[in-house]
Amino acid sequence: MIPEPFEYHRPDSLAEAVALLANYGADGKILAGGHSLIPLMKLRLAAPKHLIDVGRIAGLDTIREEGGKIAIGALATHHQLESSDLVKSACPLLSETAGEIGDVQVRNKGTIGGSLAHSDPAADWTATILALDAEIKAVSRTGERSIAAKDFFLDLLTTALKEDEILTEIRVPSLPANSGEAYLKVHHPASGFAVVGVAVRVSMDGNGTCRDLAVGITGVAVTPFRARKVEAALKGRRLDSGKVREAAQGAVDGVELESDLYASDDYRAHLARVYTRRAIERAAARATGKR
Repeated sequence: MIPEPFEYHRPDSLAEAVALLANYGADGKILAGGHSLIPLMKLRLAAPKHLIDVGRIAGLDTIREEGGKIAIGALATHHQLESSDLVKSACPLLSETAGEIGDVQVRNKGTIGGSLAHSDPAADWTATILALDAEIKAVSRTGERSIAAKDFFLDLLTTALKEDEILTEIRVPSLPANSGEAYLKVHHPASGFAVVGVAVRVSMDGNGTCRDLAVGITGVAVTPFRARKVEAALKGRRLDSGKVREAAQGAVDGVELESDLYASDDYRAHLARVYTRRAIERAAARATGKR
C-alpha cells in the first residue's frame, strides 16, 4: 500500500530538527532508521503530513564512555551496539540484546533511539533498558531533560516523550565487578520480534549471594515491565536452582497479559516464567565466571 502524501524534510542539525518538530507539532514525525515508521505509513496506520529525517545528523550515532556510564547516541544502529568493543566490555547485555534483533538488514539500519521511541510491545531493547536502569535524554526547543527508563514506557506505542521532543541519547551504567547479564527471547517465526524476551542484570558479593538483581520483560503485555516480585524474592539470597525456579513463578504476577493467534496469554505466562529462570541462571553463572 502507498502511504498518504507527506512533505519530506532532511535537517542538517539537531537544532534544525527540533525547530521543524516544534513548528509542525502533531503533523510532524521523526524518521530515524525507518523500520518502525515506514511500515506503519504503508499500512496507513500513521499518516504524518511532515516527515523529519534525522538520519544524517552528525554526532547522533556515537557510543562513548562518560562519567562511569555508556552514552549511546539515538542513531546508533543495532549492529553498532552488537559489535562495539566498548559496549562488549563495559555493558555486554547491550551487545547480546542487539544480536537478537531481527536479521542482518534490520540490525544494519534500525536504531536504538527509533526502537525506544516507537515502543513496540514486543521490542527487544525495552526489556534491557529497564533492566539497566537507563536514562533517556530528550531535547526540545525549550531545553533538554532526562527520563528514567522506569517512567518512559506509558502504554501501547506510547512513551513519555512530548510532542515537541526528540530522543537523542541513552545512558546506561557500566556493570560493576562480579556482575553478570543475559538476554533470552522466544523469536516470533515471522517477524523476529519477542514473543517473550527477558533481560537480567545481577551483581554478586564475594560469598556468592545476590547483591542486586534486575529483571526486564517484554513481549507479554502492552508495555515492558520490571519483574519486581522476582527481584525482591532473590536479593540477599544465594541463587541456587530451587530458589530461582520458585521466584521465577512470580514473573508475571499482577500483569495483564496479551493474547494473539500465535500465543495465548497462558502460553506467554509459561514462557515468561521459564525464560526468567533461564536468564537469571545464565546471568548468575556469568557473574561467578562461568560464562
